[in-house]
Amino acid sequence: MQDKKSLALIAPAFVWLTAFMVVPCLLILALAFFQRGIYGGIDYTFTLENFSLVLDPLYARIFLKSAWIAGLAASIASVLGYAAAYAIAQMPRRDQPRLLFFAILPFWSNYLVRTYAWIVLLNREGLIVNIARAMGYHGELPQMLYTEGAVITGLVYNYLPFVILAAYAPLSRLNPEIAEASRDLGAGGWTTFRRVTLPMTLPGVATGFVFVFVLSIGNFVTPALLGGGQFQMVGNLVYAQFLTSNDWPFGSALSMVLIAVMLVLLTLQTFANERASSGRQSEETAHG
Repeated sequence: MQDKKSLALIAPAFVWLTAFMVVPCLLILALAFFQRGIYGGIDYTFTLENFSLVLDPLYARIFLKSAWIAGLAASIASVLGYAAAYAIAQMPRRDQPRLLFFAILPFWSNYLVRTYAWIVLLNREGLIVNIARAMGYHGELPQMLYTEGAVITGLVYNYLPFVILAAYAPLSRLNPEIAEASRDLGAGGWTTFRRVTLPMTLPGVATGFVFVFVLSIGNFVTPALLGGGQFQMVGNLVYAQFLTSNDWPFGSALSMVLIAVMLVLLTLQTFANERASSGRQSEETAHG
C-alpha cells in the first residue's frame, strides 16, 4: 500500500520530466544523425558526420575555451561561496535564515536583468568609471566590458548562490564539538579548518563547483551580452546553428555532446558524494 502511494506521488513529476526533458532530448539525439538540407532544414539521410565534425579543431577549441571559462568561473565561485557559507554558518542560528535570504535574493530578479546590470557597471561611461573619476582618477581605465573577465564575472555573480547553498548544508550540520576537540588536542584555528572542517564539508563545495561548471559551459546569454561577440562559447555555437545557420543536425550533435559532458560530471559528483557519505557513516559506526 505504501509503495502504491509513493508511486502515485512520484508519477506526476515523472510524467512531467519525461514529456518535457527526456522526449525533447531523444528528438534532439535523433536529429543529430541526419544531414542538413541544401537550403537548410533536415535531410533525413543517416550519417555520423555531425559527431565527427564536433571533433574538428575549430570546434574542439571552442569546447576547450568554454571548459576553461566555466572551470575558472566555478573555481572563483567555489572559493567565494564557501567563504560566504562558512561566515553564515558561524553566525547565531536565529540570524542564519536571514543571511541566506539575502544570499539568494538576486534569484528574485530575471537573469537578463542581472546581466544587463553588469553592462551598466562595466561600460566606459558606467558606474565604476564614474566612481574612479569622482575619486580623482582621470586616466584611461582598461577595457572591462566585452572581455573574457567580464563574462567570468557575470557567470560568477549569477551562479554564486548555488555554491553558497550547497556549501552551507554540510557546514550547518557540522558538529561544533569536533572543532572543539581538535583545538583541545592542540590544533590552531587554521589547522582545524584545513584538516577537520574543510575535508568534512568538501562534498558540498564539489557539488557547488559542478553546478556552476555545468550551468556555465552551456551558457550563451552571458557571453553574448558581456562578451559582445568577441569570442564564442559552446552555448553560442549551438544557438547559431539553430537560429542563424539553420543547421539543426549539427546543432543537435553539439547539444548532445554538451549534455553528455554534463551528465558525466553530475554522475561523478553523485558517486563522490555517496562515497563520502558512506565513509563518514563507517567512521561514525566504528567510533560508536
